[in-house]
Amino acid sequence: MSLSKSKSKPTPNSKVNAFSAIDNAESVTSPFSVESNTVQNLVEKGMQNMAQASIKDPATVDELSFVHDAVLLPETVAAVLGVKSLPSPKEPSQTDAAIGQKGLQMSGIYVDATFGRGGHSRLLLSHLADDAKLIVFDKDPTAISVARELARTDSRVHVVHDSFATLTTSLAALGITQVDGLMADLGISSPQIDDGSRGFSFMRDGAVDMRMDTSRGQSVAEWLEQVDDETLANVLYEFGEERHSRRIARAIKQMDSYESTLELAEVIKVAHPNWQRGKHPATQSFQAMRIFINNELGDVDDFLAQSIHILKTGGQLAVISFHSLEDRRIKQFLQRHSKGQYPEDENLPMPPNRPRYFSKPKRVGPSKAETSHNPRSRSAWLRMATRSDSEYLPDGEQ
Repeated sequence: MSLSKSKSKPTPNSKVNAFSAIDNAESVTSPFSVESNTVQNLVEKGMQNMAQASIKDPATVDELSFVHDAVLLPETVAAVLGVKSLPSPKEPSQTDAAIGQKGLQMSGIYVDATFGRGGHSRLLLSHLADDAKLIVFDKDPTAISVARELARTDSRVHVVHDSFATLTTSLAALGITQVDGLMADLGISSPQIDDGSRGFSFMRDGAVDMRMDTSRGQSVAEWLEQVDDETLANVLYEFGEERHSRRIARAIKQMDSYESTLELAEVIKVAHPNWQRGKHPATQSFQAMRIFINNELGDVDDFLAQSIHILKTGGQLAVISFHSLEDRRIKQFLQRHSKGQYPEDENLPMPPNRPRYFSKPKRVGPSKAETSHNPRSRSAWLRMATRSDSEYLPDGEQ
């Protein structure tokens, strides 16, 4: 989900914490003070420096190449299948012996809610039986193209071009009301950042778009043309945890146009009064605008809520997150629904007896070997739980 910082060789593709891996794209030495009559000169100077740097550095093109490498790959697939670990293809494990077959060959219906480039889906398929089904979701048209190519070669795969927030209705359209396993790998991927035209990154110049699904919705540039300073500042603060949101919002709204990601990043950099060493000052603002324009947190909330009645009893939920805004939601959701304890009940003299929809959740991080091989995985957390009861009751009936 971001670009490599190493100049010696390209690092594998994965999902990362917003723009964390491009934080070091430009060394930061001291902050500018913002004066309205000098901002444009500073921006122009910064743009010239960035253009010169891209010409001088022959490693830049190599850094933008990537090999797809899904984070927490075996751990996530094992979790969604409900096994402790995946068997080795060369040395079948005791799990294989217990099943009486070489390999898992699991039947059932499974969902990959964020197909991406299919790393998790492909490993999952290698452990599914011929009669199993895998439904894959993605907003990104390019990811959907990859998914449809996979579906042409594997009849078990069914593709949905939409957000995982449509989980219930999209599955119902396929005649599916419950599934055996549900996994999601949240965030943004390296292929999306590598494509400068998408606008997710300020490593390459491009349109200020940032939509996951370029076939629908409003781009960030269109939104910036219409939004007022206060609303923009609130978005930067809420979704990017940017402490200097008001100052940055004012600078952004002084821009004549929003056609260039490099220019937008430079304006934010100039406006930012406190640069963190090794981190580009525009990182949090870009993250905030991307999360907002794609309704990423709202979609996560909807997805989690729907997982309760979509999963069969004994079904597995496995979700990877890369930053605290997402991880906190997943953690709190699983805690509430595994304990049957809800904030709205805290002050009631006789709290209702709430069902516990999930088993005690577990959390797994990447191994030292994975972080060494793929530094972008360092911020990833996999949270998992088992659907624990047989009946889902709407809120009014609990």
